[in-house]
Amino acid sequence: MPRTPTYDTHPARTPGPGAAPPRTPAAPLPFPLPAEDRTVSPHTGLTRAHWESTADGMLRAALRYATPGHGLIDLPGPPSRSGVRSDGLEGFARTFLLAALRVAGAGGADPHSFLPRYTAGIERGTLTPGRDDAESWPLIGHHGAQGQPMVEAASVALALRLTAPWTWKKLPAAARDRTEEWLRGALRHTPAPNNWYLFPLTVAGFLESVGRGDAETGRAVERGLTLLEGWYRGQGWYTDGDGRAFDHYNGWALHLYPLLHAHLAADQALLDRLGPRLREFLEGFSLLFDADGAPIHHGRSLTYRFAAGAAVALGALTGHTPLSPGTTRRLLSGALRHFLDRGALTGDGLLSLGWYGPHEATLQRYSGPGSPYWASKGFLALLLPPGHPVWTATEEPAPSQGPDRVLALPAPGFLVQTTGRDGLVRLHNHGSCKIRPWEAERAPGDPLYARLAYSTRTGPTSAANTPDNHIGLRLRGLRSSRLRITPLAAGPDWLASSHIPVFPDGGPVLPAARIDSLTLARGPLELRVHRTVNVPAGTTVLHSGWAVAVPPGTAAELGGEAGPAGEVCVAGARVTARLLPLHGWASSSARRAPQGTAYGPWALVPELTGSVGDEAPGTVFAALACLTGDPGAPPLAGLATAEVSGLTVTVRWAGGGRTVVRLDGGPDGGDARGGGGGPLTDD
Repeated sequence: MPRTPTYDTHPARTPGPGAAPPRTPAAPLPFPLPAEDRTVSPHTGLTRAHWESTADGMLRAALRYATPGHGLIDLPGPPSRSGVRSDGLEGFARTFLLAALRVAGAGGADPHSFLPRYTAGIERGTLTPGRDDAESWPLIGHHGAQGQPMVEAASVALALRLTAPWTWKKLPAAARDRTEEWLRGALRHTPAPNNWYLFPLTVAGFLESVGRGDAETGRAVERGLTLLEGWYRGQGWYTDGDGRAFDHYNGWALHLYPLLHAHLAADQALLDRLGPRLREFLEGFSLLFDADGAPIHHGRSLTYRFAAGAAVALGALTGHTPLSPGTTRRLLSGALRHFLDRGALTGDGLLSLGWYGPHEATLQRYSGPGSPYWASKGFLALLLPPGHPVWTATEEPAPSQGPDRVLALPAPGFLVQTTGRDGLVRLHNHGSCKIRPWEAERAPGDPLYARLAYSTRTGPTSAANTPDNHIGLRLRGLRSSRLRITPLAAGPDWLASSHIPVFPDGGPVLPAARIDSLTLARGPLELRVHRTVNVPAGTTVLHSGWAVAVPPGTAAELGGEAGPAGEVCVAGARVTARLLPLHGWASSSARRAPQGTAYGPWALVPELTGSVGDEAPGTVFAALACLTGDPGAPPLAGLATAEVSGLTVTVRWAGGGRTVVRLDGGPDGGDARGGGGGPLTDD
């Protein structure tokens, strides 16, 4: 096959080890910010004043869309499935939270008179709730039946709790009574079976804080905390409801609401119980921010963007953090700057529905024009006074800018891989899936959960395109999906899992079939080993690598003829993806993803193709993958070789040493897997 040059728009994109990454040219901001301070903030240039100015600019932009009585904020854009009235409440509630953090953090100083407008809106919105007029708030219903207002009730309640001297106490007595009655709708209706149970807890906490607690509020708090205990899986990670849904909701909801409630209520016993979990969570989570500030691109509701930093700020606020003040601000300001520099705000100062600019695949069915303003949680650090070390300490490098690191988190099933030279972060997924225990598996899988790996510089392809970072089968022209993920085993630098290949409705059903997968991280390299079990001989197997956003028409480079030696390389503006077959693969190619990713409108995906043999214990496949921002990184060919004997894979590394993977156990990860030494040894 002829060799085609790779495409790279920015060959000098990577600084030396430990250096701050070069800034992407800033998208013009619709409001001014103070001058950068590179003395106290050498990595981002941002200070507390920048955070305050950003909050002010975002609020001024949003408040231009308020109704005459300020009861709703009807931001422009297509409505969510909950309807325009609910969307208007969402715009009000989520920006109210931003205003509350801004003013409460300033000790009540409100130079732009934000809070009087929200106080007036509460009085007007609760005057005739449920009425079909221009300003009335919708009533709170059950999840699935007008339930979205329950989510917004939590933001209203939390904002009132933070600003009670300047909002709640300013309301007339009748308006306070009406507001309480509306909020109690959150206590009397059924939430979604996940983090939603923390919304009634938050409402109840506010009512108790203003002397309106009773048995009903007590039950809501106790119920939320009891469910939270059942969802805790260890290492600081909660699942978002029953099952194994691990994502950013762990930080911006499951830690945030109960621990902030404990902090505001000065409930030391609850702080002592929940605080250490947050500390442990942040030890690993702090690695999931790129040197350029980007949070990991994994899970739903990514349009909340820099809300990913809420748990980092919460740790500093409550004192439960392993991070120094300089590192805390580095992560928070890095995330804010990342999105401000890349067009997250529209020309008139509104947060767009997407990741950088608008991006439909980033959204969920519940996303409406006001949804992105859950990003307000990212401003939680404003509750720290100006003299707090988080604001005064000199910024330190992000954890991802340190030495290369691999961290296994068996509780959620994550393998975190960082490389200090490029500051890039990868998250290998062997445990998180968005399927409840009672739900049937239906293809296709959710791209934001079903992939083998995610990063801070690539996003998954759409469900309609070739899936990136996927292992699956092809039968009758249909590709199988990876849906429910079952963890198998773990080590310090590797994780293994299993899944049942599921085809779209009407497609093949393979009895007792499964695919076992293992990922080992070594510097920037990823060893990926798979085993098919009870899959008919001759079935096509497909394995893909990282999706790289590139200009349309870009060709990929193959390191050899199509066949076992063919390495696929796709180079983009900021990253290069490589995929090298080691064993079991017959051909290599790059597949087009014309719907692109959140990082670009068009992408290419490296892919290997093989077929299942007639081996009784299953067919083994091995590959070496790499995603790097280092333009000087060498090809993968020659860095490792693999030998397979039965279900044992021996990988020999060019720099010395070997890795032995044993795939001779069942899907339950029992003692039979390892032959005494575990399924993997590395020496």
